[in-house]
Amino acid sequence: VLLRHGQTPMSVEKRFSGTLDATLTDVGQAQALAVAGRLRDVPFDAVYCSPLKRARQTADALGRDYLVDDDLRETDFGTWEALTFGEVRQRFPDELNAWLADPSVAPPGGESILATIRRVTAARDRVLAAHPGSRILIVSHVTPIKALTQLALDASPAVLYRLHLDLVSLSTIDWYSDGPAVLRGFNDGIHAAHLVEPGQ
Repeated sequence: VLLRHGQTPMSVEKRFSGTLDATLTDVGQAQALAVAGRLRDVPFDAVYCSPLKRARQTADALGRDYLVDDDLRETDFGTWEALTFGEVRQRFPDELNAWLADPSVAPPGGESILATIRRVTAARDRVLAAHPGSRILIVSHVTPIKALTQLALDASPAVLYRLHLDLVSLSTIDWYSDGPAVLRGFNDGIHAAHLVEPGQ
């Protein structure tokens, strides 16, 4: 079960927020409590979390012990950190076009989508090896959750550009040792729909 963190000031303003260690807003804290309520009776064998504050604050609201895995952090957007898409379009038009066209291209000083997928794959493999046949919760970010979805679907990395993931949404994947993975649910945020305006 994959959980995206709650709202931050960066998500409200739709700014690139990868390695920037933003914290949850009051709405984000309420979102985290809402998803905690939804998951209260779900028995997880283990919980893993990104090291970034917004993910850890979301995980803290669940009231469960969790392990931190650095490979579950968000993509490093380099010099685009804290900029809006429009600002990047204005200041780095060629670099943005290249990034949107090719997942192997990194933002200036940052990390490519393919590099993110590689480290998220390593995290997935470690979790599956440590907990065979178990129900695991992972608290992370947009790109790592999209990457796990792409891996489950055996799709091109370019599919990441075509997936939308809301704040504090839940996605569910079944990984099988003897067959293909199955995407059971994606971008389910009904538990917190009342806490945020459309588009945030």
